[in-house]
Amino acid sequence: MEPGEGPGALGLHGDEEIIEVVELGPPGPDDLAEEMEDVDFEDEGAEEPDAETWESEDDEGVEDGMEAQDDSEVTFSLHSASVFCVSLDPKTNTLAVTGGEDDKAFVWRVSDGELLFECSGHKDSVTCAGFSHDSVFVATGDMSGLIKVWRVDAKEEVWSFEVGDLEWMEWHPQAHVLLAGTADGNTWMWKIPSGDCKTFQGPACPATCGRILPDGKRAVVGYEDGTMRIWDLKQGTSLHVLKGQDGHQDPLTCVASNQDGSLIMTGSVDCQAKLVNSATGKVVCVFKMESMTPKAPIGEGEEAESNSVESLGFCNVMPLAAVGYLDGTLAIYDLSTQSLRHKCQHESGIVQLLWEESSAVVYTCSLDGAVRLWDARSGKMISEYRGHSAEILDFAVNKDASIVVTTSGDHQAKVFCVQRPDR
Repeated sequence: MEPGEGPGALGLHGDEEIIEVVELGPPGPDDLAEEMEDVDFEDEGAEEPDAETWESEDDEGVEDGMEAQDDSEVTFSLHSASVFCVSLDPKTNTLAVTGGEDDKAFVWRVSDGELLFECSGHKDSVTCAGFSHDSVFVATGDMSGLIKVWRVDAKEEVWSFEVGDLEWMEWHPQAHVLLAGTADGNTWMWKIPSGDCKTFQGPACPATCGRILPDGKRAVVGYEDGTMRIWDLKQGTSLHVLKGQDGHQDPLTCVASNQDGSLIMTGSVDCQAKLVNSATGKVVCVFKMESMTPKAPIGEGEEAESNSVESLGFCNVMPLAAVGYLDGTLAIYDLSTQSLRHKCQHESGIVQLLWEESSAVVYTCSLDGAVRLWDARSGKMISEYRGHSAEILDFAVNKDASIVVTTSGDHQAKVFCVQRPDR
């Protein structure tokens, strides 16, 4: 049709133009594969800058669609169900390990999404995964309590152990020692790969969260009954117990410590964050959102129930702490005045937050599928990254804060480049 329309002399040139558009129009094999999954050709057209005739028609639909925008550099798509956890190797930050609802865990290269090896043999959702401090080992743990450790360079399993239902797992910051908390209230500690084992018996309820303190000699563990214990890892004894009025009224969801381990923060379903002196075991102050109380009557108690502290952390360069809530509030607290400094609102619940290692920038991932960077000094959002078509379930930031790796309910893990112009 087209050749007949143009003047004879320009016929051939017209044809060439058409061929060029056909070759250059599609966004590229990776993007195309993703878009083909949706089998929605109108959307595909709307995302092409060249397709001017379709753009105005479908602008609206693209804005509404969660997956219309993809800011990621790399997409890892080997999981066939929700991807629950991710960790980066601490030594080089070049490898990621992800675990998912498909009972699988993979170690892959962050630069191009290339699979290094599969951590095979799990029979339940892999909910915990992480590298040892020197990146020599990677550990994967599933919900039923099967924990496996692999030697990264040899890509082979070197140790495995089965505990009760697994709640959390963490490597020691300076040694080949693995800690894990289980639903029966125990915290387990193993030397890897020898498997020498020690257990710390908590109350008869799940050990819901835990963290080894920076000195490597103590660990803080939170429990479902609202109590918190600080354990001496060498002696196997409990140094401090927070319970009753000092403890939380509901299950603990998260714990964190500042850089020197002198302060601990605990978060709970009761919407409170408690600041604790780790040497004395005493509560220094309690952070509670002012807005929580008035909200409760509206939902007849339901509203209050649907909120909780989901994640928290300390800033390394200023006396600040961040608390992320299920209602989408990011609260920045000033530790020196023990007061609320900023409230940053999200469209939906915060799943996790992480501070940059050497600045006052805090990262959040949320149920709306976006990663956001916030300046804790001003309370302003610096930038936002999208690309997932479902909620983000976990994320990790590399040491120099240039990339973020996310995992999502959309069965994918993504790598986002977040280098900022001011650095």
